[in-house]
Amino acid sequence: MNEKKRFFKQYRFHLILWLFIAVGIILSLQYGIDQKIVVLSTLILGVFTQVFAGLGALIAMVPIIGPFLVKIVTIPFFWLINALGHGVSIVAIKKGYSKELVKSGIALNVRKNLSYHKWKLTS
Repeated sequence: MNEKKRFFKQYRFHLILWLFIAVGIILSLQYGIDQKIVVLSTLILGVFTQVFAGLGALIAMVPIIGPFLVKIVTIPFFWLINALGHGVSIVAIKKGYSKELVKSGIALNVRKNLSYHKWKLTS
């Protein structure tokens, strides 16, 4: 019983927010609000409150199948972001911003290396 109390104490904010979002979706669809507005507001609320991360953690807690389900949902999202980054790079190169693109890539790699070494020194 102690583990259940600790779980509800740790995820109390997420559980209340999930309930609030579910009730909001049901009520807004019953009152005839446009579905696009409902989806957009749910996404905005979910992103800014990190409720989707909590939902992913809750699903990942299910033994064996939970982590697999989370991977199925999240991996295509990161592929999409990676593809968008490549697309933006291609457009930037065609427009003549190749030098700036190389400079930003070098700066990004330097930042990654510095933060990695800082992390290694502190741990």
